[in-house]
Amino acid sequence: MYERENILRIFQETKNAVVKKDSREIRRLSDQTTNSASLTHDPDNIAAAVIVYSLSEMLERGDYEKLPGWEKFYRLYLDSIDKIIEALKNKDDNSYRENISKIREFIEKLSGKLKENIQEVFRRASIDKASKIYNHGISMGITAKLLGVTLFELTDYARGNKFHEISGENALNVKTRIKFAMDIFK
Repeated sequence: MYERENILRIFQETKNAVVKKDSREIRRLSDQTTNSASLTHDPDNIAAAVIVYSLSEMLERGDYEKLPGWEKFYRLYLDSIDKIIEALKNKDDNSYRENISKIREFIEKLSGKLKENIQEVFRRASIDKASKIYNHGISMGITAKLLGVTLFELTDYARGNKFHEISGENALNVKTRIKFAMDIFK
């Protein structure tokens, strides 16, 4: 695992932000993890980025709190974050990964609208983080593989959110557009 101390700090600060219900701070922390993941290609950093970002999305919306099963899911999610923090402090990578996996298992055990909505949040979070990692210069193929999204999903997201025609100083230069096109075929 790369940057254990950084991931530990991210989860500790995330836990504090959750107590304050500060979804913007949680999103900022997720972005920090994305930057690290871009440099290291570390799946543990990437998993942390998706977990933290998804939490910020769920807290921002707030409408999940009204759905059946939310309270139990939310408690289990926070309990897993506590266990993740403990695993990182103890340098127990296996326990860290097990608790990351448990969050996904909790989602699979949900039912109805809550399950559908949270699965969609995690899917979109993965695609969003993949797009941000790609924007840091990692190839689209590698990025899609690291985050478990399809190349089509990543391309569609990138095209719709990042690479539409822009004029002026924010316009993509020819070299960047060619790199984007070439990455599609990797």
